[in-house]
Amino acid sequence: MTESSRGSAAPRAWQRMLSGRRLDLLNPSPSDIAIEDIAHGLARVARWNGQTIGEHAFSVAQHALVVEEIVTALAPGIETRWRLAALLHDAPEYVIGDLISPFKTAVGLDYKAFEIRLLQAIHLRYGLPATLPPEVGAAIKAADGIAAYYEATLLAGFAPDEADRYFGNPAPLPASLAAVLGALRSEPTLQAQAAFLARFRHLQPDAT
Repeated sequence: MTESSRGSAAPRAWQRMLSGRRLDLLNPSPSDIAIEDIAHGLARVARWNGQTIGEHAFSVAQHALVVEEIVTALAPGIETRWRLAALLHDAPEYVIGDLISPFKTAVGLDYKAFEIRLLQAIHLRYGLPATLPPEVGAAIKAADGIAAYYEATLLAGFAPDEADRYFGNPAPLPASLAAVLGALRSEPTLQAQAAFLARFRHLQPDAT
């Protein structure tokens, strides 16, 4: 192919995954989504742009596990499918990475629309509604904020008052949950990947 003919071709808008799937980034199809690809990607995406203490990056896979644990601890009777939604709440980042909130604001709404479209495809792939019920979305958002506060103060160098300003100071938590959050540490990539996959299989054992 000559340079001129290459330049006239439509730009590639899909990504090849290690599973062999091609994910159309502009029009993602549930059939092109695999949990193995999600786990692989999330375990290799660093939270806080990698600005965390420890030998390893604190990955989005670990964060997802923490958020699901918080949701479950604060709402013990919540349906399993909503716990799965909590685990997958940042799943689009296996493709788009973890942009910090200030950068998302700078990029604008088109980025958010793309993120939502991909999350909806992931939801449909695993039997969840494209749009979650408001109360479920609120519970996940609250858990996400709690996780961010603990990550910020324990791993990302934020002072408590600074983290409180940006993420809110969590209300008193159950002692067992507070103990888990207080022990947050970054994990090796393969360990985080395996833990994410194991949790997914526990929540949806029949998924293919």
